[in-house]
Amino acid sequence: MAGQNCLITNEWICGEYVRTRGQELTDATLQHVGITLASVAIGLLVAFPLALLARRWRGVAGPVLGLTTILYTVPSLAMFSLLVPVFGLSVAVVVTGLVLYSLTILVRNILAGLASVPEEAREAARGMGYGPVRLLFGVELPLALPALMAGLRITTVSTVSLTTVGAIIGYGGLGNLIYEGMHSFFKAQVLTASALCVALAVLADLALLLVQRLLTPWARAGKRKKVAAS
Repeated sequence: MAGQNCLITNEWICGEYVRTRGQELTDATLQHVGITLASVAIGLLVAFPLALLARRWRGVAGPVLGLTTILYTVPSLAMFSLLVPVFGLSVAVVVTGLVLYSLTILVRNILAGLASVPEEAREAARGMGYGPVRLLFGVELPLALPALMAGLRITTVSTVSLTTVGAIIGYGGLGNLIYEGMHSFFKAQVLTASALCVALAVLADLALLLVQRLLTPWARAGKRKKVAAS
């Protein structure tokens, strides 16, 4: 009875809401995760060649960085509204908008990571017969991973948050529940969906941090040496 009363009294924390709306929460969470993963993955696929072009031709760097920065400053509501005539009321609007937002962070971090690679490492690789492609994937990218992963973590967390804005066209994952709950002033729905959104962002960040540690074991070894030396 006490659990049912929290729905009647419209309380912020209500276990009965979670119990009775479990499937709704699951569906919204899965949609949220799907949109986030697709947006970040496509953003990375687009940002990587853009960063390589910007590094290869200095004249391209300015326009690429400038355009991605301008796109990042466009308000999300305006961005999605501008994309609706192109894609219609579909999930493609949200994914495309999130991809455009991700470019400024990803491109800059990829460039920063590649710029941080010591020239001695490049020269040593060339001396061993590495060509441009093998040098990029065998030496430069592994050494640039800390900066690249930092950008990926920031992008993922911000994408989890921005996905909620997709609720204005019905594709916002947990944002749909937040949007509906705010209109009906359904406190438990707003708080639960918001808490799940925060939890997704934290879990995604921790997962990427774990991946970064697994991919860069030399970084941990270097820290241990510094601690031992001190």
